[in-house]
Amino acid sequence: MDFAWGGAIAIVTIVLVTRFSTKLGVAAPLVLVLVGVAFSLVPGTPAIELEPEWILIGVLPPLLYSAAVTVPIIDLRRNLKAISSLSVVLVIVSTGVSGYVLYLVFPNLELAPAFALGAVISPPDAVAATAVGKRLGLPPRLVTVLEGEGLVNDATALVLLRTAIGATAAAVTFWEVLGDFVLAVLSAVVVGLVIGYLAVAVRSRLDNPVLTTAVSFAVPFLAYLPAEQLHASGVLAVVLAGLVTGHRGAKLLTAQDRISERLNWRTIQFVLENGVFLLLGVELKPLVEAVQEDRLGVGFAVLVGLLATAVLIVVRVLFMVPLVATLRRETRRAAEHGPRLATMAERMNHAEPADERLRARLALGRRFLARRQADIDFAASQGLSWRGGAVLAWAGMRGVITLAAAQTLPRDLPYRPQLVLVAFTVSVATLLLQGSTLPMVIRRLHLRGTDAEAHREELASLLEEVTQAGLAAISDEALATAGEEVDPAVLERVRNEARLRVAAAREADSHGTYAQYRALRRRALDAERGALLEARSIGARSSGVLAEAQALLDQEESRLWRGPEH
Repeated sequence: MDFAWGGAIAIVTIVLVTRFSTKLGVAAPLVLVLVGVAFSLVPGTPAIELEPEWILIGVLPPLLYSAAVTVPIIDLRRNLKAISSLSVVLVIVSTGVSGYVLYLVFPNLELAPAFALGAVISPPDAVAATAVGKRLGLPPRLVTVLEGEGLVNDATALVLLRTAIGATAAAVTFWEVLGDFVLAVLSAVVVGLVIGYLAVAVRSRLDNPVLTTAVSFAVPFLAYLPAEQLHASGVLAVVLAGLVTGHRGAKLLTAQDRISERLNWRTIQFVLENGVFLLLGVELKPLVEAVQEDRLGVGFAVLVGLLATAVLIVVRVLFMVPLVATLRRETRRAAEHGPRLATMAERMNHAEPADERLRARLALGRRFLARRQADIDFAASQGLSWRGGAVLAWAGMRGVITLAAAQTLPRDLPYRPQLVLVAFTVSVATLLLQGSTLPMVIRRLHLRGTDAEAHREELASLLEEVTQAGLAAISDEALATAGEEVDPAVLERVRNEARLRVAAAREADSHGTYAQYRALRRRALDAERGALLEARSIGARSSGVLAEAQALLDQEESRLWRGPEH
């Protein structure tokens, strides 16, 4: 009963804090930590200490999966170098540098546990950074890099952490560490891809949003647990399963499946992400008491945490300089190949071979060149500038992974309470310093994403393209070929609805025509919903008919496009 009350109070607290922290302009995770600390100081509050395995197994997989299913694979591919550099190379460098600093600071602390804590505090949590970036209109490429880094860097850090903890019990060589790392990654890739493909295949055959969403709840654990049993990276397996689900689900799952899954997973992500911060605040009091019992007190651990914070910030800033320079140079080189690709594409478009196999190969070549040209256009329009690099350098807040991984340090490790408090200090310090100043940095650098007019024009262009394909499928010629006879009035209605969708997007000009359309349609929907509720209260209609009408109104409301200003 106490557990149930605690869970209910925690959820209400999370919702209230998130609601009001947005108005105050303060990061919700930081406020939740403070609320947790205040709760732990109330006399009579029972000590709460959750086993770290519950966080790594019960919280981490669904958190990463919920983020992975929303990340487009094409964006990851186009930013692969930046993401891999930040999520792998930078994590390794940060682990080595910060671990060695901790080794020098703590008396009689061996290298292996020092590197273990270095791995704990190395991976940034991109949730807060991406939330700020999206709210302030950060360029989409920067948001993608931050999201991709947040997905993969956890796997790198946890593999390094596991290796370092293993090294505390036995001597290992560099090649053993490298071999363990490579094996963990390759095994995780196989497990993640297999689970992702199987999950989508199974869910596509269920034909029920409730059942498909229920299966999706099991997917993170079906990917994480087998990978961990194989001594692979369960985190990376979960990420890959999520990426496969998001990519193939767009084709194989129904629209209702995707809507249900998206809403449910966003809710799960919100509760788990913020719940960990609240829990860590509650656990701070017993942690401080454990540190006070040792000869190296709280003040020493906090100072070391602040030192580690400074080291991590400096390492990230220095790392971004050569990375941005390299990416900018590659963008310029790619742009130089643009005219040559355009010439090749023009030649292919004029070629019409008679042989069927040659036509198939030519189609593949055209598709490859089109994709390559799109990549070049993307790099040219959204190239990573030095100002963008500065934002990435400052967006290094630590969060859930650092706090959860610190709890997994062996309990018999020397200075364990101090090391956990160091990790806690790093998380709070980066949230307070970088999290609170990142909006100012973005504004001062005048970084803006795609403006509203360009966004609407691109949307209208895409809708026009896909609508033409849809109209072609129901043209008189296509229906005659299929041998189908339809009512002309029904056919014209379907065609008009398709054209109206494009017209509505086209009319979203500076005069706010589409905004007026949306407001009027919502006003009508509100009246329709009121009439429906009145009919339900009277009870003159059957409950089945009322539920179906409610579903139709909900579907129409969900189709109303919300522009970038929202």
